[in-house]
Amino acid sequence: MGGYGVYQAYRRMLREEQTELGAEYVILYIWGDDHIRSLLRCRHALTCRSWDEKGGKLFHGNFWPNVKTDLKTGKFVEHDNILSTPESLYKMMDPDWMYQNLKDDLALQMYAYLLGYIGEVDTVQVQNLARALNFKLVGSLENKQTIRNLLDKYSLEATKYVLEKAKMFTEEKGKKLLVVLFDPRVMGRLITTGSRYDQEIVDFLVKNDFRYFDMNVVHAEDYKCFKLSFGEYRKRYFIGHYNPRGNHFFAYSIKDKIVEWLDPKPITYRDSDQKMIDFKGYLE
Repeated sequence: MGGYGVYQAYRRMLREEQTELGAEYVILYIWGDDHIRSLLRCRHALTCRSWDEKGGKLFHGNFWPNVKTDLKTGKFVEHDNILSTPESLYKMMDPDWMYQNLKDDLALQMYAYLLGYIGEVDTVQVQNLARALNFKLVGSLENKQTIRNLLDKYSLEATKYVLEKAKMFTEEKGKKLLVVLFDPRVMGRLITTGSRYDQEIVDFLVKNDFRYFDMNVVHAEDYKCFKLSFGEYRKRYFIGHYNPRGNHFFAYSIKDKIVEWLDPKPITYRDSDQKMIDFKGYLE
């Protein structure tokens, strides 16, 4: 679903995969700032400026379920959508209601600060969050990089929490899970510096025996085949999100991982001594 974060996708998984539409194979795709979106109560509060400039045609990211850290216990708490019906969405037309229901969303506040939408953050709550996460703040709280580092840590911890829940759910239901990673921000750092801010997510996936596919690494290897600046390389595959060439490259890159995963494999990828016209396992 466009605009979802990791937690929102997980909640969709819980709903869909327990119906007649449920499947044996489940892919959880973590893109870009999806880590942060898990924490937000209403992403529309961050995107409305750019979307409204386009005539309001791309309204999305309204209130949804989210997770946040209990600043006293340090544990994540899950929260349901407070506007869960079409009629209730009209409350978003009331500026006072929006303010009252978003003013204590610390992740939203920090992200808005990084985007330059507000000029300060609640420093007391920021320090409380850092303590809850056992995260050492380095630098002034007025420094955006300090806030960026804390928000990254907060969001990555949220993703690890959701991944644990997703793994538990799929295993209980006898399903197979594949986690897919791709983040243009990570890709850029891998290519230009060889480092990545989300390394702890990769380490977490490896340590806990997740099956995963990392498109960031694929791009870093692909870049070595060219004599281009990073900006020129991006233009080959992106127009914000992927362009058609980027979509094709992604599909071709993940293909082998999918084929290896499936049982039975698609006919095209079976051993040559197997019957080429065999729909066993698909039509039963």
